Amino acid sequence: MGELSTAEKNAAENAAIRKEWESWNAPFEPFRLIGNIHYVGVAGISSFLITTTEGHILVDTGFETTVPRIRESVKKLGFKLADIKIILNTHAHMDHAGGDALMKELTGARIIISAADAALLASGGTNDFTPYSKAMIGYPPAKADRILGDGDQVTLGGVTLTCQLTPGHTKGCTTWTMDATEDGKVQHVVFFGSTSILQGVPLVNNTNYPGIANDLAASYRKLKSLPCDVFLAPHTGFFDMAEKAKRLQRGEKPNPFIDSTAFTNFIEKAEQKFLTQLETEKKNSKAEKALGN
Repeated sequence: MGELSTAEKNAAENAAIRKEWESWNAPFEPFRLIGNIHYVGVAGISSFLITTTEGHILVDTGFETTVPRIRESVKKLGFKLADIKIILNTHAHMDHAGGDALMKELTGARIIISAADAALLASGGTNDFTPYSKAMIGYPPAKADRILGDGDQVTLGGVTLTCQLTPGHTKGCTTWTMDATEDGKVQHVVFFGSTSILQGVPLVNNTNYPGIANDLAASYRKLKSLPCDVFLAPHTGFFDMAEKAKRLQRGEKPNPFIDSTAFTNFIEKAEQKFLTQLETEKKNSKAEKALGN
């Protein structure tokens, strides 16, 4: 039997990725996470409902196929989907913003997002710099209702979230910060945007995103400066959501999601991985230039 062609290899890889996506999109029982923040996402992809007296804020809609599961989770918690007034995104990839168009259609909510990710969202994810095909990364496009810059705020019903631009994973990747009150104490909450470097995305000589390494370096500097008592993220595995949810359900005190070291430890490991890849690519680039001479 001969070797697989490039097209066959790509098809096999795409099939494996889609299978993983299916596991991410498995249902997960919703719960109140801390204060007025509720988890309404699925097993591998996070969606957070922030409730207020004037309507609610949804952070990330997941895949388009995640939306019905979010709707069911919101209902289980005793809230109404129609009361969602604002949709925010950590970044505009299909597994986090693929449901924006449908959720906006169902609720009439305003999509508030960074400029670079608004362009990505409007393209349905197809103008991204990743090496994946448009067929793989595409989703129903949606139009932003408000564009945010770094440090801009979103306020509803006495709740304020601050936009912390942390580009690199996407050009407009956003980390959101807010305060939540638990047992009378204010906790600093970080909805991390992501700094993951997708397979096949170079940090050196990246013609599709020349500034990616500088952006990531700046994002890490910013992330390390943010106070964080509660670390939340777009992928549940990043913050051990399932394990902490079990502990919370058992009635563990203090709230297991309150952990002032979790975010610091995660960012330090992620930054080291980034720096190692960057250094390796720089060495390889120098070696290639030397051979070329």
